[in-house]
Amino acid sequence: MTSSAAERRNRHTVTAELVANVLSIEVEVGDRVTETDTVCVLESMKMEIPVLAEQVGRIAEVIVSTGDVVRDGDPLVVVTLG
Repeated sequence: MTSSAAERRNRHTVTAELVANVLSIEVEVGDRVTETDTVCVLESMKMEIPVLAEQVGRIAEVIVSTGDVVRDGDPLVVVTLG
């Protein structure tokens, strides 16, 4: 297995579950997170929806910015597991 394949396997991409606006980003690259930590907050139909990290690890990449419009399945942040 190549190094990049191993790195991909050791990462989890948190994705949007609906069409929404990114209201806020709650993490920065390098932050440690647990499954229950909020990584960002989405807004849809005047409701605020917290998005959880889903895994224990460290934030490797923040893909979206405040104000972005995301669709179901769009990547939001990447967590390096562990």
